[in-house]
Amino acid sequence: MVVYIIVLIIAYLIGSINFSIIISKKMAGFDIREKGSGNAGTTNMLRSVGKKAALLTLVCDILKGIIPVVIAVLVGNISNKFGANLRVEYMAQIAGIGTVIGHTFPIYFGFKGGKGVASSLGLILVINWQLGLICLVFALLIMAITRMVSLGSVSAALLFLVLNLFKVGEQYYLVPGNYVIFSFILVLIVIFNHRANIKRILNGTENKLSFSKTKTEQQK
Repeated sequence: MVVYIIVLIIAYLIGSINFSIIISKKMAGFDIREKGSGNAGTTNMLRSVGKKAALLTLVCDILKGIIPVVIAVLVGNISNKFGANLRVEYMAQIAGIGTVIGHTFPIYFGFKGGKGVASSLGLILVINWQLGLICLVFALLIMAITRMVSLGSVSAALLFLVLNLFKVGEQYYLVPGNYVIFSFILVLIVIFNHRANIKRILNGTENKLSFSKTKTEQQK
């Protein structure tokens, strides 16, 4: 039990490293949470800072989702070689959840972070690359049709749950096991983080992504 708690704490601390806040301060001289939607994530970075900053944020957040899971699996496998008898699939899931919670409520930035979508994508890709790619393509398709990042993100999270319920691509899991509860918790976090977006979608007032130059870029 102690090892699982340690994995959760480490994942949370890694997840709390919010790259959008760090990059926005470095590249634009302001905290991204003070601009646009106020969300510390890739979409707001795109709108408020620019494409380069948004791409850098996206890559860093995806990697942030991958690293804690890889660490958890390595620690679990090494520990089991010495007779620890740990459930490595649980460690991977705990690391994933801890990372997303850290991104949402970062201890280093006043517990006000982003929505954890990119980090969720990273951890799903490393846990099961097949399901990760399916969810990514599905999300991009929804975003392309509706131009709503939030709808694509929530839809992809729900798809991940459905795929796990029907045990799609089980053979591609990094560590075999049951991931239904994990995917359900992940969906709950994504929906909670997008609750304001969902309300705007239902009201027909949700912001749509523009593929034209951002205001920041136009001023350069």
